[in-house]
Amino acid sequence: MKRNLLFILLTYLCVTTSFAQKFEGLALTPPMGWNSWNKFACNIDENLIKSVADAMVETGLRDAGYVYLNLDDCWHGKRDSLGFIHPDPVKFPSGMKALADYVHSKGLKIGIYSDAGRQTCGGRPGSLGHEFQDALQYAKWGIDYLKYDWCNTEDVNPIGAYNLMRDALRAVGRPILFSMCEWGHSKPWEWAAATGHMWRTTGDIFNCFDCVDQHPGWTAYGVLQILDMQKGLRKYAGPGHWNDPDMLEVGNGQTVNEDRAHFSMWCMLAAPLILGNDIRRMSQETKDILMNREVIAIDQDSLGIEGLKFAADDGLEFWFKPLTKGDWAFCILNRTTEVKTYNIDWQKFNLYDEVSKRFTDFDSKVYDMRNLWTKETAGDTRKEVAVTIPGHDVALYRLTLNSKKKK
Repeated sequence: MKRNLLFILLTYLCVTTSFAQKFEGLALTPPMGWNSWNKFACNIDENLIKSVADAMVETGLRDAGYVYLNLDDCWHGKRDSLGFIHPDPVKFPSGMKALADYVHSKGLKIGIYSDAGRQTCGGRPGSLGHEFQDALQYAKWGIDYLKYDWCNTEDVNPIGAYNLMRDALRAVGRPILFSMCEWGHSKPWEWAAATGHMWRTTGDIFNCFDCVDQHPGWTAYGVLQILDMQKGLRKYAGPGHWNDPDMLEVGNGQTVNEDRAHFSMWCMLAAPLILGNDIRRMSQETKDILMNREVIAIDQDSLGIEGLKFAADDGLEFWFKPLTKGDWAFCILNRTTEVKTYNIDWQKFNLYDEVSKRFTDFDSKVYDMRNLWTKETAGDTRKEVAVTIPGHDVALYRLTLNSKKKK
């Protein structure tokens, strides 16, 4: 009898969701949170997740905007006789519903992980053939976010697979943010705006600022390599649908300069800010980077437009990001390991941005400058400004339009 009821329910869901869309109203700004994979990989359990939830509150990360606490691979146990997935009973003896309740009690949201193939990347049960069952289970548990990976997907069509899981999530009625992770192979930025709330644009990041980690059959990339892969993608992102250059490695062992540059450039990209470090044991330098609210505001600007690389000169890159109220973020990235001094002549940066349909107009407008890392005012754009940028670091400014000053 139970099997007949399940068949009827799944048939109903398939029929009623043939024209489903993703949940609207989610991810109007890039999602912020934490994910277990970069630091802990498969070594997760409910005690770790609870301690991270505690730390997200105690450190102030939650209040700074990091609200999603996301389990990655390896939480899975087995499927029961009806095909429903359950958490590993040793790692999660209290069950996923109890863990979700705990996370919610901290004012946070909880995320979970699955895969469009037969198995996850870590060899746990994937969702292929069980999409609606898994969506029902996630809703029952109180899940708020699903990262959906792409391992073991031979002969699976990505558009069909991701739309199917989208439809399943929509059918169960619980708003769940849908994070697509097929590494950009099918160019999801061209088709997935109605499917997911964010999509990976590259292969995996790893803890290096400027290098490539080659493995048999796959490659991991450093910060600069992933940054370069974002070229041409900015027009596809916006409120509710974001390019995802992968999780942050800030706090995992790179230099403070590199962490600051990494975080700054992800904010200039309007990227999801998903932490990947052990937030229970952060240095003060790491805290200062991750909770700099003025820098976070660049990422979370409601205009929702990615920054653009306007020019490059002698190892320096010059990036602009349009913001609300006529403001701009301006970032100089030093890709080299040498200290660079540069004299900013604003007249060289008169530009027109086709995405925002705005000019900088430095020849006719005056902007007040605020250095977002030193948290100091830095004059205005009526004069040239000399700036020194350490190796693998940035200078990051908010340019605020001042209508009272005249050129």
